Amino acid sequence: MVQRLAGKRALITGASRGIGRAIALAFAREGASLALLATRLDALDELTQACGLPQSSCLCIQADVRDRKACFDAVQKLEESWGGVDVLVNNAGIYRSGAFLDYEPEDFQALLDVNLFGTLHLMQAALPGMQRRSAGSIINIASTAGKWGSRHQSAYNVSKHAVVGLTRCVALETAASGVRVNAICPGFVQTDMVEDLKKGYAKVSGADVEAIVQATLSRIPIGRMLQPEEIAHLAVLLASDESKAMTGQSILVDGGMLLV
Repeated sequence: MVQRLAGKRALITGASRGIGRAIALAFAREGASLALLATRLDALDELTQACGLPQSSCLCIQADVRDRKACFDAVQKLEESWGGVDVLVNNAGIYRSGAFLDYEPEDFQALLDVNLFGTLHLMQAALPGMQRRSAGSIINIASTAGKWGSRHQSAYNVSKHAVVGLTRCVALETAASGVRVNAICPGFVQTDMVEDLKKGYAKVSGADVEAIVQATLSRIPIGRMLQPEEIAHLAVLLASDESKAMTGQSILVDGGMLLV
């Protein structure tokens, strides 16, 4: 069986759970070496065992994506130990809900610091090495929230719209150098963050959580929430050489939700 990512060196943020964990496992199955970045190393213990890679091919790095220096240090460590990063997956993200008039500027800033600037820091850290090697794939995990507007999620939506815009702009700047930059925009995926989203929205709107779930499902043509592995399948494609002609794209994986 041919491994689609054999020889690829991938740095993944937010890998301890949800979509990030699914991407890490999928990349490991396809032969990639993994560097998993998290704020707490103990959160990665189970994942590193599940990946089944030798220690030299599965590195854990403790860093907060809000810390620009820590992001650059992480990439520098991989340049020194591995010779570089071929694939960067910016998956780390946070969510907060609230009515627009109740938001403080600090609420917007907190989301931007992780969702936008964490992505920006690592892109700026990894890009020079990728450009020197004339190859690389950057995959930013955005959201359907980066494609539409919704009540009680203005700060989160703004942060994800920014990620989509950043993806397009950097893709234009790097295309000639052989580096591709794409975003995946998941819909409602069965993860801890989506559970937090439902509870937060219920608290702000006063609606029952189960009512929110049913209302959400009614808007998804395939009739169900997505699984993290379904996002990981696309990430494998974007990381592989099969997608060499794809850059600047923000790809919806939402069960058709935005068609309705």
